[in-house]
Amino acid sequence: MPNLFNKKTYLAFLITAIFISAVLISFWLGNAVGWKKAYNTGRNSGLASCKVCPPENLDFSLFWKVWQELGNSFYDPGRLNPKTMTYGAISGMVNSLNDPYTVFFNPQQTKEFENEANGTFEGIGAEIDKKNGQIVIVAPLEGTPAQKAGLRPGDQILKIDDTSTVDLSSDEAVKLIRGPQGTSVTLSILREGWDAPQEFKITRTVIIIPSLKWELKTAANGDKIAYIKLYQFSQVASSDFSKVALEIIKSPAQKIILDLRDNPGGYLQVAQNITGWFIKSGTLILTEDFGEGKEKNEYRAEGNEKLLNFPIVVLINKGSASASEIVAGALRDDRGIKLIGETSFGKGVVQELENLDDGSSLKITVAKWLTPKGQSIIDKGLEPDVKIEMTDNDYKEGKDPQLDKALEVIQGIR
Repeated sequence: MPNLFNKKTYLAFLITAIFISAVLISFWLGNAVGWKKAYNTGRNSGLASCKVCPPENLDFSLFWKVWQELGNSFYDPGRLNPKTMTYGAISGMVNSLNDPYTVFFNPQQTKEFENEANGTFEGIGAEIDKKNGQIVIVAPLEGTPAQKAGLRPGDQILKIDDTSTVDLSSDEAVKLIRGPQGTSVTLSILREGWDAPQEFKITRTVIIIPSLKWELKTAANGDKIAYIKLYQFSQVASSDFSKVALEIIKSPAQKIILDLRDNPGGYLQVAQNITGWFIKSGTLILTEDFGEGKEKNEYRAEGNEKLLNFPIVVLINKGSASASEIVAGALRDDRGIKLIGETSFGKGVVQELENLDDGSSLKITVAKWLTPKGQSIIDKGLEPDVKIEMTDNDYKEGKDPQLDKALEVIQGIR
């Protein structure tokens, strides 16, 4: 048998084998480096200033393994949208914090959130939130389909049309409830004292939220009382309140009832400005607590103090949240003003909105807030000094025992 591997052939074979081995090794190293780069990019990109960074030994390979398996095995490749999958992964990370106020918005959700902040949107006109794991009505807004349908603060939303709310975030629930004007949504509602839920079919419309109204009332002893109903702390509420305050000063009003019931909150700066009408400028109204070892941030009253000498009581209920609780807490702590009604909602957190490069955003809880005397409101709310409940009959018959009590209490204040 002839020798097939002469010297020249052997040399050529050896060179080819070395070349093939080099290619395979390069491919393996490139793949490994690529995965490592992807992991490190996800772990380190933009994290130069992070306070709680991922540990160096965090194994992110499981994420990429799942991504790869989905890409290789999922029966409908058309549904594998990389951007949607990335947004879903980010949402899952944010939801793992179990904080109903820290939320990731994709670009479309960001636009919807901005529209709401500007005061107009299409829906039923109810502020909702998640409390104790349940989607609840914080407050039906004034003059809206939600209010006209009879929804109340504290109502639990069990279903939105055919969708259970068990695993929904408050923002997901909002998205289902909103829709084009003229269309309808059915809410399955459970209210305290009911044995079973009831369905409310509500037609959506364009929601334009008012800021406030006022009227002059006469107490039983003849006192003239300025009754101010503040619906929300919107962008226009500061200027609207200034006009109303000047009207009250020129009126025969001797005392003031500030009604913050069913007021779900709004802008901190607006709350700060309005509080400044009732207390001395520079007085502490709110402390932001960013956690152990971090410097606290203080907010003080800004205003002209022109309502400082008016005796005042404040009405609150389950629908009084966020900025409403800031104002009510500050007036009680700084002036000893009595709160009348029901325990407030308990949304005592500070949130920031971080706009991201692709049009998405992150609404994140950065601190809890404390009243001037250091009371934390989160989840507990403000307890009224004079507790008065509203019954089903009160609502049906148009009675308002809480306002009646406020008129009674303020008569005795000089």
